[in-house]
Amino acid sequence: MSRLLIVSNRLPVTVTREEGDFIVGPSVGGLATGLKGPHERSGALWIGWPGDLPRLSKEERAVLEERLAAVGTAPVYLTQAEVRRYYEGFANGVLWPLFHYLIDKVQPDAGENWLAYTEANQRFAEAVAAHYRRGDAIWVHDYQLALVPVLLRQILPEARIGFFLHIPFPSSDVFRVLPWRTEILEGILGADLVGFHTYSYLRHFSRTINLILRREVTGNRLQYSNREIRFGVFPMGIDAQHFERMAESGPVRDEVASIREDLGGRKLLLGIDRLDYTKGLPHRIMAVDRLIEREPSLRGKIRFVQVVVPSRTKVESYRNYRQELDGLVGRVNSRHATIQSVLIHYLYHSISQEQLVAFYRAADVMLVTPLRDGMNLVAKEFVATRTDDSGVLVLSEFAGAASELAEALQVNPYDTEATATAILAALSMSEEERRARMQALRRRVATYDSYRWAESFLAALDAARPRTATRAGRVSSPQTLARVAEQLRGAWGRVLLLDYDGTLVPYATSPQLAAPDAELLDLLKALAVHPRTVVHLISGRPPEVIQRWFGSLPITLHAEHGFWSRFYPGGWWLPLHAEAPGWKEKVGSILNEALRTTPGSFLEEKTAAMAWHYGMADPEFGERQAAELTRRLLRDLKELGVDLVPGNKVLEVRMAGTHKGVIAERIGLEPADGMGVLAMGDHRTDEELFAVLPPGSITVHVGSRPSKAAYRVSGPAEARALLRMLLDERAESTMERAETQGQEVGSEGQAEVRE
Repeated sequence: MSRLLIVSNRLPVTVTREEGDFIVGPSVGGLATGLKGPHERSGALWIGWPGDLPRLSKEERAVLEERLAAVGTAPVYLTQAEVRRYYEGFANGVLWPLFHYLIDKVQPDAGENWLAYTEANQRFAEAVAAHYRRGDAIWVHDYQLALVPVLLRQILPEARIGFFLHIPFPSSDVFRVLPWRTEILEGILGADLVGFHTYSYLRHFSRTINLILRREVTGNRLQYSNREIRFGVFPMGIDAQHFERMAESGPVRDEVASIREDLGGRKLLLGIDRLDYTKGLPHRIMAVDRLIEREPSLRGKIRFVQVVVPSRTKVESYRNYRQELDGLVGRVNSRHATIQSVLIHYLYHSISQEQLVAFYRAADVMLVTPLRDGMNLVAKEFVATRTDDSGVLVLSEFAGAASELAEALQVNPYDTEATATAILAALSMSEEERRARMQALRRRVATYDSYRWAESFLAALDAARPRTATRAGRVSSPQTLARVAEQLRGAWGRVLLLDYDGTLVPYATSPQLAAPDAELLDLLKALAVHPRTVVHLISGRPPEVIQRWFGSLPITLHAEHGFWSRFYPGGWWLPLHAEAPGWKEKVGSILNEALRTTPGSFLEEKTAAMAWHYGMADPEFGERQAAELTRRLLRDLKELGVDLVPGNKVLEVRMAGTHKGVIAERIGLEPADGMGVLAMGDHRTDEELFAVLPPGSITVHVGSRPSKAAYRVSGPAEARALLRMLLDERAESTMERAETQGQEVGSEGQAEVRE
């Protein structure tokens, strides 16, 4: 029976040692609450660190693991040194501040901590693999384990893996600061589904992939490493019914009455946060300070209770931050205190959930004003407890929750004046408006709760399951390709029609960087001198470039997609037909305009075509410019007798009737018994050739794009491996080697295709 394996840095339980035994109890937290339902159903197993339990003997570990297994959990053991370097040093010293836009807080010289991070992620991946059963779904959580998806993919290639990021994903300009940016991205992309709280985080992630990995996300899907990866937005909720029940319970009602009695008619402003520099506590305190300066009549009429829950107390920057807060609270109170009251009541300690809900229920205004926050469940908890339909939420626009909670008073926490104005508006809001806003907020929080969050993600993960061997679009198996090679070797003669860019070599950002390597030249020469074998090399490049690269080889060369052909070494380059005059002037003026307005782009002029390349432009801007240029060309060039051919980061305008399909007619390729024909290509222009080949020809698509080819390989390394198999019957093993050694050479994923 398939299960769900949940993987997070910490287990959802608290482990304590008492007199040689272990007590395991539930812990309180957003993730533990959100995944309570899925964890309790279907025999799910939660894998994570059980906490600091030093010097456990083998016997003690066995006892602990038995206790943990009884509540559906399994431990990943980490030493104190590993936790200090992996968790505190890298996860919280580098990734946490960077993802929250606080670059100045990123620890410098984190190389050793990065190594510890990779080792810890490897430990988690191995632990998951040890518990994995065929058919299980794996759900990995958060920035501490960003490498686990790809590490699991290496161990369990067919596993169904989801990853959810619980903190913001920053803009590409911020993320690119990270020295290990490529490794983190590729780690996350080991998953089949990647989830975020908001669309802005997904957009940042997609843009970063485009800039760093030079891959395009289309419709929240990415073809990468021979797989399709999906992205989605799944705003995390809370157990709203639980908080509603607590708000109506007797103990909470009694505590609320006590708090209000102590207030003595004052209005209560409330803030509840972990001690963290992302929460904007100094900015919030200064906004309250500014409010009293502007409205001195409020002195003695409001009380601001700020609860700060201790966090990361061993980290020096957090200790310094606490001292800063202590000093700021003291200074503000000294300015605004009266004999009867103190403005800010600053509580630096944890509180029980009953006290928390009582504070929520008693507050007139809830201040949730982080500088940056992935979601912020405190805002939703406050809303869920207000069964009286009262209270006002002042919410930072930089919290993930702001995208859902539109009826809150949203503020820029960096704008002290505006935040003070919003607090004043909340204090003076009419009962009718408070009720209308809170009712709308409560409906949304109750509807999109933690259970719906988990169910929606898991449903999407199930839909994103890796394709099975019976599904179309997979890469042809090594055994299938070995049979193809055997069929060609058995033919009395062979005609090989081979595309160049993207087929035999990876695409390059500039045409000058795509020259053939010595290995490819040797392979083409060996094929050309093989008995009864004719090799045709086909390229969209101009004849002078193809001549310079391949002119000495005893093969037939076709340039500009078949407009020019050279049939033997030393022979003339022959055009397909006479060039039509007049069209280049019109096309050139349009393409030159795109050139001027798109930094990084360049023009390539050929005999029968003009090509605008934008592979070195900013990826997102280049695509926008290409879309606009496409619309203009299609509108203006209908009467010129030319075709528009989109390519890989290139738009080419060519004379009508010039395409690779004419090559088959030009070389007199006709059906012949015993003749083996192999055509390989990666682009839509190659489909034109595939479509006119004689029956029985073997067509091979290279890469991930949709194709009608009968077979598929993932990239140039695999294409070369197939060609080598034509030379030596013992070369079948090269295809298996290429599957593991050539993944980085141009492989892009899978697409729908028949095999």
